Amino acid sequence: MQPSESLGLTPRIWAVGALCRAVADVLDSRFNPVAVRGEISGFTRAASGHCYFTLKDASGQLRCAMFKRAAQMLDFRPVDGELVEIKGRLGVYEPRGELQMVVEHMRRAGQGAWFEQFLKLKAKLEAEGLFDAERKRPLKTMPRGIGVVTSLGAAALHDVATALQRRVPHIPVVLAPSLVQGPDAPPTLVQALQQLSQQPNIDVILLVRGGGSIEDLWAFNDENLARAIVNSPVPIISGVGHETDFTIADFCADLRAPTPTAAAEMCAVPQAELLSNLQLWGNALQTIAHRQLDTQEQRLDRAQARLGRPSEGLNTEKMQLLRLQQRLTQAVQTRTQRCHNELATLASGLARGVQQTPATARERLHRAALRLELLDPKLVLQRGFAWLSDANGQAVTSVAQTSEGQALEATLADGVVELRVAAPTRI
Repeated sequence: MQPSESLGLTPRIWAVGALCRAVADVLDSRFNPVAVRGEISGFTRAASGHCYFTLKDASGQLRCAMFKRAAQMLDFRPVDGELVEIKGRLGVYEPRGELQMVVEHMRRAGQGAWFEQFLKLKAKLEAEGLFDAERKRPLKTMPRGIGVVTSLGAAALHDVATALQRRVPHIPVVLAPSLVQGPDAPPTLVQALQQLSQQPNIDVILLVRGGGSIEDLWAFNDENLARAIVNSPVPIISGVGHETDFTIADFCADLRAPTPTAAAEMCAVPQAELLSNLQLWGNALQTIAHRQLDTQEQRLDRAQARLGRPSEGLNTEKMQLLRLQQRLTQAVQTRTQRCHNELATLASGLARGVQQTPATARERLHRAALRLELLDPKLVLQRGFAWLSDANGQAVTSVAQTSEGQALEATLADGVVELRVAAPTRI
């Protein structure tokens, strides 16, 4: 018999969802926020950007969810088996009634102090402008020489040498060996950079190392190395670690490559591409030269056709001169004959005019005398007409110019008659 039954108490009956929420409230008030350390297992990233995994150790496991906003703030790529520290809120995933932790922050375990130092130095140098894009120098597409700083025993050296030999075998490569790991590495890296920067004909330096943990790459987070990179008179390409690894050297370098091999590929234009471009330019120049030669040859052919042989040209000009002389002689003769004919015609006309002038003049004078006689007013008076005038000698041509008793004169063909108006009558 249960104690509650012996006491006559009946336990509360919960709805499943309500119980899950109550447990979640207890967890929230008792534990949250909470930090946990463990090993990642079954890490997946959904299309939405949310991440899901299980955090476990030798004695237990905890289902975890990291939503997109928090996942975007990760500075590394979580992988299964990696030991991490997470911070977040513990709760219950009600649809399944499972204990779940919503992760708000994640970092690699054991790297807290390293990471804090990294962030502090990064903020300091960034405030000084060492990371500014305006400060960084452009790379030459065809450097005279390439410097490499890395360890003699590093796999990165083999990768870089293979890539350079394949892409730019015509460019000299100078190696400055250095330590790339451990407390003694930063001074040797600075010394190697300074040694290469003083070499003549070195136009770019590759600072490379393979991947590793933050402790392995810590030499490239050194402040003195960062300032040596910035003060280098030669542009520097940083190819440290893998694509997800970032060091202070990457931020200070003039160009950051995701891997050592990529750094070798980015330092110069490949020989094959240069030869291809050279071939293209050579073909273009050849085409232009042939086109110009064809054009000039055509001009020469046209000029030669116009010029021909000098003797032929002289004969042609002589023939043309003879034709012009003949045309001129013929034209002078024709003009002279026309002038003779016109002069003869004028002389004949003048002779006839002299002969006909007296008779013509008498005839014209007679016709003028007849016209003048026809205008004589006496001839009109002889036909029974009279010319009336008033006392002032003005012609009277209308009844309106007369009045009763007015004295008038009527001029007839043989004299003048004095008249007086009896009574003017209008017709």
